[in-house]
Amino acid sequence: MRKPVVSAIIPTYNRARDVRVAVASVVGQTYPVSSLEILVVDDGGSDDTEEVLAREFGDRIRYLRKPNGGVSAARNYGMEHATGEFLALLDDDDEWRPSKVELQAEILEARPEIGMVVTDTERMNEYRGGFEIFSRREQLPEDGWVLPHVLRNPSLAPSSVMMRREVFEATGGFDSSLRTAEDLDFFLRAALRFQVAVISDPLTRAMRGHQGLSLLARTYHDYIEVIERFVRDHGHLIDPVDREAALFCAYIKNARGFLWQGNFGEAARLAGMAAARARSPAELREMGKLGVDMAKNAGVRAKRWVRARAGART
Repeated sequence: MRKPVVSAIIPTYNRARDVRVAVASVVGQTYPVSSLEILVVDDGGSDDTEEVLAREFGDRIRYLRKPNGGVSAARNYGMEHATGEFLALLDDDDEWRPSKVELQAEILEARPEIGMVVTDTERMNEYRGGFEIFSRREQLPEDGWVLPHVLRNPSLAPSSVMMRREVFEATGGFDSSLRTAEDLDFFLRAALRFQVAVISDPLTRAMRGHQGLSLLARTYHDYIEVIERFVRDHGHLIDPVDREAALFCAYIKNARGFLWQGNFGEAARLAGMAAARARSPAELREMGKLGVDMAKNAGVRAKRWVRARAGART
């Protein structure tokens, strides 16, 4: 019996060594070779990625080139050119366990109501050593219509995703105008229209990004923009309790991020916006914890100021 064709889409940019590992993890899948298409999308890179992959994998992969446009545009380009009924994403520095494709495809075959399947993810350091498990059941306690949970925590490891082609066609894929948080935006839009299932097994291994402080600040702003825009555009389809909870969670989470980064003013602004939406006992407790952290931070800042003033006088 013929298996559905699964297209693995791997965007890459000047990472010949890393993408070689990613492709090898797809080639090593237990899913039938005849039903597994591998597309590598070179997003305007200038290194020897094409030669490296051609030498090692030959015609096992389809190599597509496009002008540089960022990872979202590259993912979308790959999905547009894929032939598979199911689409699976893999970033060029991540990798899959051998049974990932087989187990995800089994769920999509057996459960036509499910549009997307995600797996637990083992996070890796730069040496590919695993150091923690991103457990999907902690955020998505049940399969099905998971939007209320995604609104509160839209975290997504793109490399863990397999979806029906219809999900891409209905959502239009990733928003290439977003520098960061494009995965959160996509997950929200997909969960609005399609049911999601979880495999509680770390079948995906993902490299943890090493971002600078400037990019972290952009991430916090983009996160908030994505949530606010989604609530604004689709609020009429969302329960009012879930709408307010989505905004509360976005504001308080990113207030902590700015506080950690040292931007006390932005942290305080977001804390005020979160406080205006705190309703449940759990939310009020979170506000209390944030208040304690902000007070400690303010105390440290005050001590530094006093020391600096004392030093200036001497």
